[in-house]
Amino acid sequence: MVIVWNNRKNWLKSAHNTKWCLIGCAIGDLGTIAYFQFTEHSLSTLTVMLLAMFNGLVTSIILETIILYRAKFTLIDALKTAFGMSFISMLAMELAMNITDFLLTGGAILTWWVLPITLLAGFLTPWPYNYWRLEKHGKSCH
Repeated sequence: MVIVWNNRKNWLKSAHNTKWCLIGCAIGDLGTIAYFQFTEHSLSTLTVMLLAMFNGLVTSIILETIILYRAKFTLIDALKTAFGMSFISMLAMELAMNITDFLLTGGAILTWWVLPITLLAGFLTPWPYNYWRLEKHGKSCH
C-alpha cells in the first residue's frame, strides 16, 4: 500500500489524536520532573527522566482509557485499547520531550521558556507516525 502524505483530513485527525496523547504524556512527565525539581532528592538526572517517561506513559494510558470509556467502550475494552495504542508514538513523544529538556537546561529542569519548546518537540516527533498509522491502518494514538 502506498501512503499518501497529502490527506488533509488525516493530518488534522492525527494532529487531534497526537494532541490528546501529548496531554496525557505531559501530565505525568512534567509533573514528575516538577516534583523532583522542587523536592530534595539524591536521584540522578537519568533516573528522574526515566521516572518521568514512565509516569508520562501511565498518565497517557489513563487519559486514553477515560476518553474511550466516555466514548461508550466498556472499561475493560477501553483499558485494553489504551494499552494497545501506539506505544511507539507515546515513547517517541516522551523521548523527544526529555531530550529537548535535557539539551536546553542540562538536566531535568522545567522553566517557563522550555515548556513550549518541549511540548512542541513532543507533539511534532510522533505526529508523522500517527498520520502514517491512521493512513495505513485506520488507527491512531487516540
